[in-house]
Formats: sequence, structure tokens, C-alpha cells
Amino acid sequence: MAAVDLRLLRVFRTVATLGGFATAKLALGKSKSSISIDISSLEQRLRMRLCRRGRGGFSLTPEGREVLRATDDLLRDIDRFRDRINIASGVLSGRFALYVIDNILIYGETGIIHALEMFGRQHPEVFISMTSASAADIEHALLDGRATAALTLRPDAQPGLSASILISETLHLYCGRRHALFDHDSPLTLPMLEEERLIDVSDAATASDWPAIRRRLTFSASAETIDSRTMLILTGVYLGFLPEAFAAPLVRDGQLRRLSCPDLPPLTTPLHFVVKKDAENSLMADAFRAALHAASDNDV
Repeated sequence: MAAVDLRLLRVFRTVATLGGFATAKLALGKSKSSISIDISSLEQRLRMRLCRRGRGGFSLTPEGREVLRATDDLLRDIDRFRDRINIASGVLSGRFALYVIDNILIYGETGIIHALEMFGRQHPEVFISMTSASAADIEHALLDGRATAALTLRPDAQPGLSASILISETLHLYCGRRHALFDHDSPLTLPMLEEERLIDVSDAATASDWPAIRRRLTFSASAETIDSRTMLILTGVYLGFLPEAFAAPLVRDGQLRRLSCPDLPPLTTPLHFVVKKDAENSLMADAFRAALHAASDNDV
């Protein structure tokens, strides 16, 4: 099979798994028209109609359901073939597709960067493909085979995925220099924070008594990435939680200030290493997991 056939089959598998073009376009990062062209091309290649789409909604034809089952088997066999060749040759090779959460630690000398360095030096024949995505898109990419492994904050309880906690990230509360609290010298109280507008945090974030504290606070904005969260904090309108390593340069430059509140402990968010269960013993995933643990032992 040509590489284009495998690409089209992966697109079809994503569309079939997610139940339509509208949901698949986010996971694939493609427009509905582009997905439609891919599905039509695959139907022409196979000379059969795979799905019905239109006002009546999306559904697979009987032929489409059989092609989906065959695609699942084919992609699993390709992974097994790759692993057997790697075992026979003694050299890890192939494509390693690593998906990472949008909010991942990308600043400074982190354990993840050291793990990537270690993996790249130890396995020069491996082609690394990294993609930044939302938690939902990461889940879809793992389930449909586009991702070999992923680093994400809080994977959903999907029966087809296997997750293990790698490290935890600590978040502190910050304000921008335009905010009235920037020059406030004494520690803050929780009633004082109740009067402020905060940026919402991930459901993965936790701390002692956090659920009760969270109910007392007012969240007036949300931001999917650390960069966008920082921009909102710098407006001076909102308070927000940031990783200390990320905020430190901005604190030194006088643009941010870390706020002290004895009643508000730092938040922690666990970072998970996630693979698909039927690929849990993949040599490539195992090799990268080993690099992550080695780097975490040294750096975290």
C-alpha cells in the first residue's frame, strides 16, 4: 500500500470513530471540505461507498464498517511489524508521534526537554513528530492511532487508554503591574481574593481544600494556554495561576508579582504519560517512557 492509502485510511478511521466530519475536523486539523475530498478519494481507491453524509447525518455503510475493522487490524499489524523489525535489527527506527498538551512545560531546562534529548541521542534512526493539541484532540489521536504516545494533564477515563503520572507542576497566583494588588505588601486573605476576578484553571489542578476554596472565588475569564493566560494577567484586570519557572523572568522584569495568601495553597497539576492500551508494550513508547523517568529522576 502507498503512503497516501495509509493516510486516507487514518482519516477515515478518525471520521468513523468520532461519528462525522464536524467533530473530526478539530481532531485532524483539517476543514470539512478537505476531509470530504480525502474520504471521496479513499472511496474511489476502494471502489465502494464507505459512509453516508448529508442532512440525515453521518453513518457508515456495511462496507464502511468492514473497512473500519480491516483498518484497525492493518494499523495494529503495522505497529507489530515495526516492533519486530526493531527487535531483529537491534536498532529502534520508524516514526514516533508524540502529542503534548497545549499547556505543557516548554520553558527552561525541564525534564521533558532532557528526555527528548536523551531519546534523540540514543535512537538516531527514529523520526520524531511532535504535535501540540488540546486534551480532547490528544485522546482522539491516541485512539485512532495518529499518536504513538502523549503527555497530557488529565486524561479522561477512556477504557482504551493507559495513563501513568510522570511529574507534577506547581502553580502560584500572580497579578500584573497594572493591578491594584501589585503594590500590596502584606499577605492577602481569602475574603480579599473573593472580590477579585480570576482566570479559570484546569480541572486537573488540585490543592488542600481547593474544591471549597474554588467555590468562593470568582472566575471571569478562561485561557487555554499559558501564554494567553499570561496576557490576561498582564492586563491588570485578572489574577491568574502560573508555573513559577514560567513566571520568574516576568517577575524579574517587574511585569508580574507573585501574590501571597496563607489561605490559598499552591495548586499542583499532574502530567501523565499516556498510550493506547493495545500499544502499551510498543518498543518506541517504552523507550521514551524510560527516557522520561530517567530525566525526571535527575531534574525534578
